[in-house]
Amino acid sequence: MSRDTIADIITSIRNADMNRKGTVRIASTNMTENIVKILLREGFIESARKHQERNKYFLVSTLRHRRNRKGPYQNLLNLKRVSRPGLRIYSNYQQIPRILGGMGIVILSTSRGIMTDREARLEGIGGEILCYIW
Repeated sequence: MSRDTIADIITSIRNADMNRKGTVRIASTNMTENIVKILLREGFIESARKHQERNKYFLVSTLRHRRNRKGPYQNLLNLKRVSRPGLRIYSNYQQIPRILGGMGIVILSTSRGIMTDREARLEGIGGEILCYIW
């Protein structure tokens, strides 16, 4: 694992989705727990639980099931890391991008915690754009 935990989460979920795996195991930190809660609340994953193994905590997340598994591969979940350790991207609440006209979500790190673009616009605060999910 690298030092960029958000990129690790995104890569783990994307790889599990491409390989048609049902569950993903993610190292548990405050940041990863908040992002998984948002994914759970927005319906991108089905369930998440905390699991302890040798004094380390992991989040075991269950991805949403596909209805048509026999056809060609189609992405069910698209994730894109925006702000990274080498280049931070910030936005005020008026300039937060809309993904697919509001169908997708933007996850932001604000002064009031990690939240979605809709919550940030309602509260009138901006922050660092962590990732896009659609």
